[in-house]
Amino acid sequence: MLYNAENGTIKIGDTEMDYIRFGTGGRILVMLPGLGDSLRSVKGTALPVAFTYRMFAKDFTVYAFSRKNALPEGYTTKEMAADQAAAMEQLGIQKADVLGVSMGGMIAQHLAIDYPEKVGKLILIVTSARTNPILNVSIDEWVSCAKRGDQTAFMDSNVRRIYSEDYYRKNKWMVPIMGRLTKPTSHERFLIQADACLKHSAFANLHQIQAPTLVIGGGEDNVLGGDASREIAAEIPGAQLRMYENLGHGLYEEAGDFNQIVLDYLCAF
Repeated sequence: MLYNAENGTIKIGDTEMDYIRFGTGGRILVMLPGLGDSLRSVKGTALPVAFTYRMFAKDFTVYAFSRKNALPEGYTTKEMAADQAAAMEQLGIQKADVLGVSMGGMIAQHLAIDYPEKVGKLILIVTSARTNPILNVSIDEWVSCAKRGDQTAFMDSNVRRIYSEDYYRKNKWMVPIMGRLTKPTSHERFLIQADACLKHSAFANLHQIQAPTLVIGGGEDNVLGGDASREIAAEIPGAQLRMYENLGHGLYEEAGDFNQIVLDYLCAF
């Protein structure tokens, strides 16, 4: 199969966790997606994700994990990290480089703090170590849309906050279509994960992270603010910081050199 891509599911407690795998490299890279995972898991996406990140396929075997399928009320990012460590153990992944985007970066922080033996290099992308006023407003806006079942408003807020103003202006015509195509049967999974984002707290323990770390942030991040990335880099010993000052939360899709910067860091030493 193209890029050796495959979909998989493993048992975690009394439920399952979806994951995908691609690439043929000897090193392992674990990717943890953001809050968007609460609306659609990685299930069935092995080929398109492999194509998007095909640059990594030669040097790495890449795994991307969703959160487990059944989420208990009050499920925290710290507990998500524990489940992620268990999933890696099941798949025989003793140690991996870990890349976390947004909420995935919150989980990755706890993974690096609580299970340092499992994390080689750490890449934290447009994420935060604790709540802040910008994050509160973003999540509250999305939660409000979800609770009243207004998927078009929900998607409009997502696109407007995540992408650059230029991207939003050019693509806002797609929002009503996206709203119809992405409407879930229930927002329960989103609401549980949104609550976990608001309660995420790893700032006081960032100094414990031993993994070489690259932090990537957007100066125009309207989801959690560019300062969230700056303060993480300042707290993790030896962390490198790369800011895209003119991009926002969706920089990993908008920045043409994003994949190359990540690959260069992973392969540098």
